[in-house]
Amino acid sequence: MRVAVLSDVHGNAFALEAVLEEVREAAPDAILNLGDQIEGAADPAQAYALQAALGAVEVRGNNEEKLWPGGRRTPLSREYGAWLEPQLPAEALAHLAALPLCARLDEVYLCHGTPQSAWESLLWVWQAGTDGGFYRSRDPRELRRLVAPLGAAVVVCGHTHRPGSTRVGDTLVVNSGAVSDQVDGDPRARWTLLERRAGHWSTDFRAVTYDVAGAVAWARQYSPFGAGVAELLLSGEMTVRGDAG
Repeated sequence: MRVAVLSDVHGNAFALEAVLEEVREAAPDAILNLGDQIEGAADPAQAYALQAALGAVEVRGNNEEKLWPGGRRTPLSREYGAWLEPQLPAEALAHLAALPLCARLDEVYLCHGTPQSAWESLLWVWQAGTDGGFYRSRDPRELRRLVAPLGAAVVVCGHTHRPGSTRVGDTLVVNSGAVSDQVDGDPRARWTLLERRAGHWSTDFRAVTYDVAGAVAWARQYSPFGAGVAELLLSGEMTVRGDAG
């Protein structure tokens, strides 16, 4: 069994199109989408249309919760929401807002952050600091307490934009890389391929070159956020924060 995992597309149709070329070549049996589908400014309407056509098993990210009444808490988030809302059909926004927090496909359990919150992270915990903060590894005993009750062979999550994995007992825990908005200085789009052979699951983290310049040009022409998008996508260095409402 082969499962493609997408997470954190963030409205970047250019990155997603490049990822989907690889996904089609991999010919997975299923696709998982871990949320944060449209919150970005590189053609979010097209990014949504591409994701909607995948027939993926979907869960909501923290940015889908911003589509709830009162879900946007900061001035910048509200400014972005005012621009984003007319970009997509009302039924698309309603679909995203109604996505479940968690889901299961066979032996695989999926969530955006943790099984309890789309705003928290499973493998890493946000630690505030004088320079804004950073992620530290979650205490392995605490991670076991979160994962063991799920009874899954694989638990996949996103949110941190950092690919990585570990084993908790017999469970493989995978933090999928982000399609858009990288944090490690490498602008390439990321996705993850899970594969089960003879009852054993393995992880293949993928990085895909895409038309970053085209994404930036779109944002500059059609949105008021072009400067920020350019800095983010060209550098591959998103400023990570624990709570960006």
